Amino acid sequence: MIRDESLALLEWPRLCQQLAAFAATELGAGAARQLQPPQARAQSERLLAQTQDIRTLEAQLTEAQWSFAGIEAVGDTLERARKGSLLAPQEPLDVATTLAGVRRLRRMIESLEAGTVPAIAEVVAQLRTHPELERTIRHCIDEDGRVADRASDRLSELRAQIAALRERIERTLQQILQQHRSDIQDSIVTERGDRPVIPVKADCQGAIAGIVHDTSNTGATLYLEPQAVVGLGNQQRQYRRQERAEQERILRHLGQQIAAVKPDFDAVLEAATELDLATARAHYSDWLAATPPQLSDASAQDAIVLRGLRHPLLVWQAHREQGPAVVPIDIEIRPAVRAVAITGPNTGGKTVALKTLGLVALMAKAGLFVPAQEPVVLPWFERVLADIGDEQSLSQNLSTFSSHIRRIVRILDALPECGRGREAPLPALVLLDEIGAGTDPSEGSALAAALLRYLADRVRLAMATTHYGELKALKYQDERFENASVEFDGSTLAPTYRLLWGIPGRSNALTIAQRLGLAPEILEQAQQQLAGGSQAIDRTIAGLEAQRKQQERQAQEASEVLAHAEQLYGEMSERAAALRAREQALQQAREREIDEAVEAAKAEIAQVVRELQQGSKTGRDVQKATQAVDAIAERHRAQAPADAVQPGDYRPQAGDRVRIPRLDRTAKILSDPAQGNTVTVRFGLMKMQVPLSDIESLDGRKAAAPPPNPPSPAAEGLAPLTLDLRGSRIADARAQLETAIAQHPGPLRIVHGKGTGRLRQGVHAFLAEHPQIAQFELAPPEEGGQGVTIAHPTGEDALS
Repeated sequence: MIRDESLALLEWPRLCQQLAAFAATELGAGAARQLQPPQARAQSERLLAQTQDIRTLEAQLTEAQWSFAGIEAVGDTLERARKGSLLAPQEPLDVATTLAGVRRLRRMIESLEAGTVPAIAEVVAQLRTHPELERTIRHCIDEDGRVADRASDRLSELRAQIAALRERIERTLQQILQQHRSDIQDSIVTERGDRPVIPVKADCQGAIAGIVHDTSNTGATLYLEPQAVVGLGNQQRQYRRQERAEQERILRHLGQQIAAVKPDFDAVLEAATELDLATARAHYSDWLAATPPQLSDASAQDAIVLRGLRHPLLVWQAHREQGPAVVPIDIEIRPAVRAVAITGPNTGGKTVALKTLGLVALMAKAGLFVPAQEPVVLPWFERVLADIGDEQSLSQNLSTFSSHIRRIVRILDALPECGRGREAPLPALVLLDEIGAGTDPSEGSALAAALLRYLADRVRLAMATTHYGELKALKYQDERFENASVEFDGSTLAPTYRLLWGIPGRSNALTIAQRLGLAPEILEQAQQQLAGGSQAIDRTIAGLEAQRKQQERQAQEASEVLAHAEQLYGEMSERAAALRAREQALQQAREREIDEAVEAAKAEIAQVVRELQQGSKTGRDVQKATQAVDAIAERHRAQAPADAVQPGDYRPQAGDRVRIPRLDRTAKILSDPAQGNTVTVRFGLMKMQVPLSDIESLDGRKAAAPPPNPPSPAAEGLAPLTLDLRGSRIADARAQLETAIAQHPGPLRIVHGKGTGRLRQGVHAFLAEHPQIAQFELAPPEEGGQGVTIAHPTGEDALS
């Protein structure tokens, strides 16, 4: 089948082997080795989403580790249980650890916020892991894979009897060993065929009565069961037979329980395999430094973008097998292009470019990320078909040309007749290596051109390597065709393996032959045989390549200049931000110092108030002192720093040229000053906002600050301070009143509520005795009436 043949030609099985190396379980490794790209786009998108979800999950897991420990390939065990076969003790234990492992993975997924990893959450959403069966298995089978004594009372009783008999036999044999030291080879007790024996010298056989069960290789030692323990051994053997029967009964019962829920177990194994395979894809993609692809519709007008693309097998070879470094290639194909002809010298990398594109198209289909730079835009190809290499065979009478044609026929047969034409191509990628080779050049080039036109009418993309010059001209006859070439370094006479677009390549056959040591006289004669037209074409291509290299150098220089400008802009922006932050920090430090001084002064005033309560000073003195301190505080807050720049009479406008002294720059104002006392300026390539205080006119005049807003009439007087005492005890209310009177020189609006009136009476009694309260009265009905008291301090008239 041509699809399987194409997978082999693109070395897909090798990539699957590499993917299997990243699997954590035998289940995942087996699935990776047998991985087939899906035939539905929705399935490819689902696999890509799973790969991304694994990345997200592992990044968000902090305490637990995403691990497949305990998950075993128990498919054969489930099938044997279904058939009623007797299971070995380890097999049910593997089933139990697998259930526990999958349940642990599901808990990790469910521990994340809902919707974080929807693709893998769907995998485990409907699983039944039967914890009760797991507990039963662990009760019957211990961690060493043996049927535990606790599995049944009968088994525990039999093993206790066997242990007791073993102890009796051991004591009896030790006594015999002590009594017949001279007749034995070694003072040990061993077993032969489940029978207890001791090593007796062959010439002393008659000294100890018993049954000989074995002889050493030399014949010098007999393994004898003394007659004194034969009866005990027979009894022990019966108990052991009963023990085995009980163990078999327990294992058959466990097998029946496992078989009863086999469909659920099949789903558990399928989920474990899917999760392990998704994890392997994510880890392999991370190892490749790959990028998630954006899959576009083959009929959509989207370009193919693969920058810095690396062949994954060559990456493996470079890192794991000490191979040469991988040279990335760029593949950028316009939406209108349906066929690409890659030309250039042999061993230049044309075939590798074909294989790389085909392989990454398969990787994207199978849920793997693509080893290229972001963004990766790639159509979803339903079919990836390739003719690479040949099947030349003497036994089948196949030439190189015949083998290519036979494979191309199979490729064309795999493309259904659809008649959709140019606007709706088949979602297929066709890769042809050395198209039309192996026959007469004129006929081969004509056949190759016809084949590419046929494919351009039917498939999303066909890419072919060739040495035929006629195929290079197709680009200039049909917009659906494009040229690409592999670069050849004329100075080193060696390929660079870079893929160049828009320029046809030269085969450089004579140059390569010269590098490989062909005789100069032969090369000179060949050069004379070349037609002038061919030489002219080569000179034209060489000129185009020189222009391309010059453009690349100029683009690189422009990129460096732009990077330098961006770096300079960043540095200047950082300096400006640092200066603004420093000025702000200094201002805040000054304000903190003033606030601390004010708070200290008020603390002293509070001390004076406490002394006044003791009758040492008058309330009016305290009020005057408070007012004086507040006035001092306001004067300090209003003072500008000594080193502040005083505003001048210059009023900047949009379009003015100004100086910024702290940056030592001249700049152009782009907009009128904003309300926040800032202005937008530009110098060079940079644009930024600076405070008005940072700019001056070219003749040195400082910018004038906008006039401050006039104070509102409401701010000229002191508004009443509302103090809510409802729910307070009288003692607590008195303390709050004392603090409020000391800190607020204006009237107080005291909310005490109506209630029983006790709190109101306590407040009135306190106000009547306080030296700083001139008078107080109940509020008007519309402002609270009986529930509110208005208190006026002694200095209120002076303040107003």
